[in-house]
Amino acid sequence: MFGLLLGIIYISFISLGLPDALLGSGWPIIHEELNVPVSYAGIVSMIITIGTIISSFFSDKVIRKFGTGLVTAISVAMTAFALFGFSVSSHFWMLCLFSIPYGLGAGSVDAALNNFVALHYKAHHMSWLHCFWGIGASLGPVIMGQCLINGKHWTLGYEIVSFLQFGLSVILFCSLFLWKKFDSSNNENKENYKNISLIELLKLPKAKCALIGFFCYCGLELSTGLWGASFMVLQKQVEPEIAAKWISLFYFGITFGRLLSGFITMKLSAKNMVRLGQFILLCGIIIVVMPFSNLILPIGFFMIGLGCAPIYPSMLHSTPENFGKAVSQSIMGKQMAAAYVGSTFMPPVVGFFVDNVTPKLFPIILFTVLILMFLMTERLYKKTLSKEK
Repeated sequence: MFGLLLGIIYISFISLGLPDALLGSGWPIIHEELNVPVSYAGIVSMIITIGTIISSFFSDKVIRKFGTGLVTAISVAMTAFALFGFSVSSHFWMLCLFSIPYGLGAGSVDAALNNFVALHYKAHHMSWLHCFWGIGASLGPVIMGQCLINGKHWTLGYEIVSFLQFGLSVILFCSLFLWKKFDSSNNENKENYKNISLIELLKLPKAKCALIGFFCYCGLELSTGLWGASFMVLQKQVEPEIAAKWISLFYFGITFGRLLSGFITMKLSAKNMVRLGQFILLCGIIIVVMPFSNLILPIGFFMIGLGCAPIYPSMLHSTPENFGKAVSQSIMGKQMAAAYVGSTFMPPVVGFFVDNVTPKLFPIILFTVLILMFLMTERLYKKTLSKEK
């Protein structure tokens, strides 16, 4: 029974990754048709992110009340509805309107599934699930690209993905009895679950370290993906089309690394997986700044992606261990909110320095954020060990 439920969760992660890159891949056509500036993609993205932060922040209360299965099913249905709304949008304000349920649905399901897996399944599943998310995120632009290449409208790409999401929501609603059986077999633990506010969370000795760690990781990952190609063009004089191909190795490194990490987690603890990832990430940054031939740049960005791969899933999976199962769901949602804040606000800051100061600062900023993340995770693990003693 639990194996079947895990299979549904794997399918969910592929499907959840599908819409994430649709906006970027279709925006060159979308903004022209809707007669808005290219920069307006940032407005849509910001609305989605704000909704995601809000739903992640309050996800623990909703999940406590309705259960992981029902929250996941409804959240996916909301996302499917929003994507279908995108497919029928003929004005920019309609995209903004449908971005609200998109963000609210995405945050809740993300927090719900990650905490469920962290509590009930082994660490390698967390790595593989996020690898499956990467597969879905890679397929989204392929679907949109095929629609545009074959002379179809960009709305068809959103329509196809929305139907896939609706299909997933049907599967999730039909599988509610599995989630309920799982909940009933764990009823003795439910009474021990606690809901804590943000103020109470910040009073915990390890909480600030965890929140800053998530903020740094997601800010670093998104900043690398957004500004890596620009750094190569502006600082290393790489041709734009070559830089675009080379930065794709960063994303391949993340996806391949998470597949590989699933096997390594069978030998290493989540804490050591984070440390291993940070070391590989550091090596990648060093390679990028070395004054050698530009041909080593793709190796550097691949290693940065490879280093990023185990960090996020391992940090998520160690949440119950760091804080206890009783408060893990409450803390998970707030950790993910911190992650979304980092992915929203750090890339524009990095872009400001790259654009207005010098592109040379790009790897320096990545190094600084990496060191801060390392210090926070080490403090977190040190306090966990002292508590165990």
